[in-house]
Amino acid sequence: MTLDTIMLALNNVFNTFGSAIFVPVVIFIICLILGVDLKKSFFSGLNAGIGLTGFGWLINSYIPIIVPAVQNLVQTTGINLPVVDIGWQATSVIAYATRAGMMFLGFGLLFQILLFVAKITNVFIPGDLWNNYSYMFWGSMVYVVTEDIWLALALMFVQVLYNVIFIEMNSKRWSTYYGYQNCAIPALHITPGTPFAVAGNWVLNKLGAYKIRWRPEAIRKKIGFLGEPTVLGLILGLLIGILGHLNDMGTLAAWGNILTIAVSTAAIMAIFPRVANIFASAFMPITEAARKRTTKGVKQGMDLYIGINDATGYGEPATLISGILLMPIMLLLAAIVPGNQTLLLVDLIAIAFIIQPFVAATNGNIFKTIILSSIWFTIGLYICTWTAPLFTMVYSQFAAEPLAEGAMVTAGMIANKPIAGGLLFMPVAKFGWIAVAVQVVVFIPLYIMWRKNKVKVQDFMEEQAALDVEQTA
Repeated sequence: MTLDTIMLALNNVFNTFGSAIFVPVVIFIICLILGVDLKKSFFSGLNAGIGLTGFGWLINSYIPIIVPAVQNLVQTTGINLPVVDIGWQATSVIAYATRAGMMFLGFGLLFQILLFVAKITNVFIPGDLWNNYSYMFWGSMVYVVTEDIWLALALMFVQVLYNVIFIEMNSKRWSTYYGYQNCAIPALHITPGTPFAVAGNWVLNKLGAYKIRWRPEAIRKKIGFLGEPTVLGLILGLLIGILGHLNDMGTLAAWGNILTIAVSTAAIMAIFPRVANIFASAFMPITEAARKRTTKGVKQGMDLYIGINDATGYGEPATLISGILLMPIMLLLAAIVPGNQTLLLVDLIAIAFIIQPFVAATNGNIFKTIILSSIWFTIGLYICTWTAPLFTMVYSQFAAEPLAEGAMVTAGMIANKPIAGGLLFMPVAKFGWIAVAVQVVVFIPLYIMWRKNKVKVQDFMEEQAALDVEQTA
């Protein structure tokens, strides 16, 4: 049996069971290791599975309703750019199918476990194994360029190392804001935005942006029932629906779809918190056990966190509101930014996944989230444009139907990563092992500095976030 065969079998096992099965098993095992009794451990795992299944049902039902309106909006505006965004769903399937992807599924999992066991990180990253496709996306392109599978693996391992810092930087603030105790988002396509979110939030606070009270709670106090999350969802859904039907507003079918989008968005706002409560309850025994460990002398800042799926934050009011508002904003920016060739399309609906570090850092301030996310994603448009030819080569090997001649594709919210793509991937794609060596050498003192200042940075993030709370108290 060859190594590729083993990796393919592992890939099939994971794709068969998925995160709704894998994560509960991980939680059950961790509970037992931490000394939680069997009954509580069982229900922790079960509630995690119920929560993840509920998130999946909600998001998978919502996306097909709103995506056609977003696509109609693109067509109505007449934007014509050569690099088309095929979305994270198609990208993940391709990433898992490549040789580099299958290799990382096995070796990457072992590496992430080793980092946790060796206490290089206090976050159990494999709790969100599915989102490893974000590493596979970059590794697959290196393999296409160099045909060196070990170089592809080396890049992905280096990305894991750097991402450890970003995950830990975001962990406490994300856990506090979203209400999932001892949980963290480990996905590579999300956490590298954390340093920019922290620095940008500090700058905006210095400029007085925290005085602009665009948090859901503040909006609700100011405008009454119109500020309720469900009503805001209804209004924003209505807005997106209208923008998506500007060319056929006089038809009954158009208004049927507009109102469906509006009510569906309101439904997400109403139902999502209830599912989130079930999912959050899965981590209460782990939280209690982790606190006991902390009182027994665990070093400050090294208490246990479990990596969880980014779907857990998608429907949080400030996150979903910001994500919806950013759809037309990013479409406009894609059209006017000089040198950009990427048309954001399918992944516009995924914005609410990606912006969670920005929402957490700003403590739900929608105004600041939109400003910082727009800047970050605009930089990312250039990464999408520069890497599109390489990803098109990868995609063409596995696409069910061949692309039209001259067509290029990208993953709008996966490829637009200034750090993972611009600072880590692109040097390796050009300079190979030399770039890997330099990145490892740079990482070592960076990691030492991070460990020394971790608590200070996290406390600073809490202080900056508290400014928004003080304004709405």
